[in-house]
Amino acid sequence: MKRERSAPPTATYRLQLQPAFPFAAAERAVPHLAALGVSHLHLSPVLEAVPGSAHGYDVVDHTTVRAELGGEEGLRALARTAHAHGLGLILDIVPNHMAVPAPERLNRPLWEVLRDGPASPFAHWFDIDWAEHGGKVLLPVLAGPLGEELERFTVTDGALRYHDHVLPLRPGTEQLPLPELLDAQWYRPAWWRLARTELNYRRFFTVSELIAVRVEDPAVFADTHAAVLALLREGVLDGLRVDHPDGLADPPGYLDRLHEATGGRWTVVEKILGGDERLPAGWPVAGTTGYDALRHLDGLFTDPEGAAELAAAYRAFTGAPPDRGGDWPSTVRRAAHRVVTRELAAEVERLARTAGRICDASHHLRDHAPWALRTALRETLVRLPVYRPYALPGRPAAPADAAMLDEAAQGARAAFAVPEEAAVVTFVRDAALGRLGDGPDHRDFCARFAQTASALRAKSVEDTAFYRYVPLLSANEVGGDPQRPAVGPAEFHAYCARLQRDWPATGTVLSTHDTKRSADVRARIAALSACPDRWTELMGRLHSAAPAPDPHVAWVAWQTAFGLGGEGAPEPARLEPALLKSVREAALWTTWTEPDTAYEEAVRAFVAAGPCGAPYGLLAPLARETGPWVRAHVLGAALLHLTMPGVPDLYMGTERVYRALVDPDNRRPPRFGDEDGGDDCADGGGGGAGLEPTGLSAAKLHLTRTALRLRRAHPEWFGPGSSYEPLTALGPAAGHCVAFARSGEVVTAVLRLPHRLAASGGPAGTAVPLPGGGAWRELLTGRTYEGRMPLSALSGEWPVALLTRG
Repeated sequence: MKRERSAPPTATYRLQLQPAFPFAAAERAVPHLAALGVSHLHLSPVLEAVPGSAHGYDVVDHTTVRAELGGEEGLRALARTAHAHGLGLILDIVPNHMAVPAPERLNRPLWEVLRDGPASPFAHWFDIDWAEHGGKVLLPVLAGPLGEELERFTVTDGALRYHDHVLPLRPGTEQLPLPELLDAQWYRPAWWRLARTELNYRRFFTVSELIAVRVEDPAVFADTHAAVLALLREGVLDGLRVDHPDGLADPPGYLDRLHEATGGRWTVVEKILGGDERLPAGWPVAGTTGYDALRHLDGLFTDPEGAAELAAAYRAFTGAPPDRGGDWPSTVRRAAHRVVTRELAAEVERLARTAGRICDASHHLRDHAPWALRTALRETLVRLPVYRPYALPGRPAAPADAAMLDEAAQGARAAFAVPEEAAVVTFVRDAALGRLGDGPDHRDFCARFAQTASALRAKSVEDTAFYRYVPLLSANEVGGDPQRPAVGPAEFHAYCARLQRDWPATGTVLSTHDTKRSADVRARIAALSACPDRWTELMGRLHSAAPAPDPHVAWVAWQTAFGLGGEGAPEPARLEPALLKSVREAALWTTWTEPDTAYEEAVRAFVAAGPCGAPYGLLAPLARETGPWVRAHVLGAALLHLTMPGVPDLYMGTERVYRALVDPDNRRPPRFGDEDGGDDCADGGGGGAGLEPTGLSAAKLHLTRTALRLRRAHPEWFGPGSSYEPLTALGPAAGHCVAFARSGEVVTAVLRLPHRLAASGGPAGTAVPLPGGGAWRELLTGRTYEGRMPLSALSGEWPVALLTRG
C-alpha cells in the first residue's frame, strides 16, 4: 500500500494512548486498522507528561517522547509498522499549556523559574504577572491556609517539600528558618482556594495545575516544537492536530509560524465554531477538528417538533426557573455571570489592572474608576456569542469581530445607571479591538481579553449551561445549540457545499475523547424527540418508582441511562461518575469546589436504586419501540460522516456500536483482537475480542469498512478537487431522505425521521434520482439500480445506501 505523504488523509483513526495502551499496543492494532480502511492513525499527545496521565495533555517536557508509552523508539516502531501497512501518523500537540506537576521538578522550565524568578532563562516561557504578590508566583497547592499547613513543610536535599510537592529553593536561602525561608522564595505557596481570585499566572481555563505557555515568543515556539518538527521532517509523523488554539495570544500568528515550520503539512485545529461563526479564511490550516460537522450530522436525525415538545415537558417536569435551566439564553447569561465573577475573577482582575495602566497613561482615557472597568469588562465578556475575537493592536479588526464587540458593548452599557460612566464600555471595546495603541499594555490587554473570553465561553456554556439546560441531552455537545437541536436537509447540504468549497480537507467527527456522550449514545437519546409524549409519561412513572433528590437530576439520569442502553441496568461504576460530574458542573446544588456531601450521597443512592436498579426495566418497551429509529440514526450518521466533504476521524471502537459517557468512561483502553480486532470497548455489539460482531454492530462495521475502503481506493472522489452535489428525492416522502453525489461517481442516501414516514403515507411514490445514465451498484447489499432508487429500498434492514457506477 503506497502512502502519498503530501496528500491529506482519506480518514483518520483516533487512539487514546496511555500507560495502559502504549505504542506497542497501538502497533498490534495496525493490521486491523489498515484493513478497516483508514489512511492515518491519529495519536493523542505523546510528549512526556505527568506520570500516570491517561490523556497526555499535561505535558512536562517538550523534548522527550513519553517513556510510559515506550519512548521515542516505541513511537518510531509504531511508525515503521504503520508505514509498512500503508498508514501515516497524525499527532495531537498541546501548544497552550504545560503541567504544574507534583513533584514540580518534573517540569524543568517551571522548576528553574520558581528557583530563579524573573531572571531565569525560562521566565519568558510563562505568562506570569510579576508585579503581583511582591514579585512572587502564587502556587495554590496547600490544602488549607498557610498557618494551618506550616508544620507539614520540610526542607530536605536542598528542596522544600509539602506532601507530593517538591519545590526548589532560591540560592542562598537553604539555611533560613522556615518562615523566613518561605518569604525568601520566588513563589508563594498558598491555599488552593486563593487561585480563584489571586492567581497571577495564566492557566488553561480554570485548571491551576496547567500553566499557560507564551508560544507567541519565537524562542519559546522553537524550544517547545523542536522535537515534533524533527519527527515530521524525518517522516515519522505526517500531520498535526492543534489543541485549543483559542487559548493562544495570537492564534493566526502561531498557525502561520507552524505552517512554515512544517512545510505545510496537513493540520487541523480544535476550533469550536459557535452558531454562524466561520473559521477565519486566512488561517493556514486544513480546517477544524470537526465539532461543527458533528452538530449538523446529529441535527439531521433530531425531530424539530418533537424536540420542542420535549423542551416544554422538561420545563413542566423540572420547574426550572428561566435562568437556571428553563430557558437557554437566560441560562447561558446567568452561567457566564457566575463564571466571570467567580472562577475567572483573577483573570478579570488582571485585565482591570492592565486597563487601569492604559487609562493612567493617557489624559484622554483617565478617570475611569476601577469598579467601572471591572463592570464593563464583565458585562462585555458575558455577551460575546463565540469563543473570542482575533484582533491585534496596529491592525484593522475583522468586520465580524468589530460587529460582535459593538453589539456586546451596546448591551454592557445597560449595567451603568449614569450614562457618562457607561463610556468606560467604549474604552473596553476599543482596547479589545486593538484600536488604542500598540504599546506593551495595549498588546497585553488585547490578547488577554480574547484569552479570557475563550475560557469564559468554555466554562459557562460547555461546562455549566450544558449541564443546566437539559431537555434533550444529545444536543448538549461541544459546538452544539441546545436551543435549536434540529438541522434540516437544506441546511445540511449548504454546510457541506461550503466545506467542499472552502475547507475540503477539514476534519469531521461524530465521537471524540472530549464528547460528553458518544455518537451512539446520542443517537438513542435523540430518538426521544420522536416520542416526547411517551417519554413524559415514562418520566412520571420512573420518578415515582425511584424518587430523585430533585427533578433536574432525575431527567438527566434517566436520559443518560436510556442512551447508554444494554440488556441490563448499567453498572454504577459507569453511570455514577457521569452523574456526579453533571451535578457538579451544573452547580445548582453542589460544585467541585463547594461540594454538598449530603446531596451527592443522595445522588449516589438514587443512581443505584433507580437507573442502575430494578426500575431500569421500565425503559425496555420504549427502547424496543425506538430501536428501528436508532438504527437509522446510527447507520445514517455513520455513512454521511464517512462520505461527506472533509476527512472523517473515527474514535477508537466506533467502527462498531460504541456507547460511552464522558471521560473517564470514553477513555477506557481499547482491546483489538488477533483475528479481526474485535473491540471490547464497543458495547451492545456481540462477540469479544477477535470475533465478528452481530446485530447493529455488524451492520455498522460492514458499512464503515465499505465506505473507508472506497475512500482510500478513490481519494479523488472525496478529497480536494472533488465535487459535492445534493440530490433531492422526488415524491411525497422526499423530506425523509438525505442524498448527495460525490464527483458524479458515488451516491449516498440515508433515511431520516422514519417514525414520521408511516404517518405521512410511507415511502411509496418517492425515489432518489441517480446521476447520469447506466446502472448503479449499492455496495452494502449488492443490489443494482438504474436511473432511480426507490425510497422503499431504505425501509428495511439497511436504512442507508452507498452506490457507485457499474
